[in-house]
Amino acid sequence: MIPLVEKRNYFLGFSAVLVLASVVAVALFGLRQGIDLRGGTQWSVVMTDTSVTEEAVRAALKGAIPGHEVQVKRAGDGGMLIRLPSITPDEHDRYGDALQDLGEYEEKSFSSIGPTIGAELRNKAFWAIGLVLLGISLYVAWAFRKVSEPVRSWKYGVATLISLFHDVIIPTGMLAVLGAWRGVEIDTNFIVALLVVMGFSVHDTIVVFDRIREHLLKSRGKKYSLAEVINQSVTETFARSVNTSLTLILVLVALLVIGPPSLFYFVLTILVGTVIGTYSSIFVASPLLYLWAGKTKN
Repeated sequence: MIPLVEKRNYFLGFSAVLVLASVVAVALFGLRQGIDLRGGTQWSVVMTDTSVTEEAVRAALKGAIPGHEVQVKRAGDGGMLIRLPSITPDEHDRYGDALQDLGEYEEKSFSSIGPTIGAELRNKAFWAIGLVLLGISLYVAWAFRKVSEPVRSWKYGVATLISLFHDVIIPTGMLAVLGAWRGVEIDTNFIVALLVVMGFSVHDTIVVFDRIREHLLKSRGKKYSLAEVINQSVTETFARSVNTSLTLILVLVALLVIGPPSLFYFVLTILVGTVIGTYSSIFVASPLLYLWAGKTKN
């Protein structure tokens, strides 16, 4: 039997350190927002002359319209990924003429989003995360309404909320560090990744909580130790939780290695969130229930 309750301080302490480090990283570095959250233009081109450098493209574009911020990066497909402020069709043509002076090129994609739309998408994205967290917690509290002793049903919902926050903030802290170190930006794909992580994590948490509920209902009218009930429930669901997560983790690792570079950080966010979510479902949510119930025996 896994001595989860007896070792709870180690497990919760480890999580507290990760959460604190993530919050500090977000506070210090912030999150670099992509164009779909802050507005701007993303332009993907492939130069026929592969000897054209990023510096040459950047200099040509800066010369076409002085004063505009221009970022140029090599893309995984051999092309150039160009970031600009939100531009008009006329400015697009002027930039195209500047590239034409460097040689023939093929435009792979072009998207431009105004700052107002970007701000609206950003606000809706964070509202979506907040409402999902609240909705899941309320549902869990309602679903466990028949188990009121020794832990009130609403505490199952709060434990789920804390676990989900734990699962969301750690990948967010990771991307804050990557943004400061590697210039990684977050976009709507990042929001989707967090929602996927929350859905996967809450599924595991509910499986563990449901087994705890089952044992508590069977023990009504009998003397039992809540610590033993939690340890037994976690032990019975441990292999299932880990094996289920491993099937997803193997797929995500394969995508990291051989998948398209454009999805690398999207997949990485889901991978880290899946690992952290599996950990929290077992080693965070259940110990929180025990702490809130105290050491009372029923």
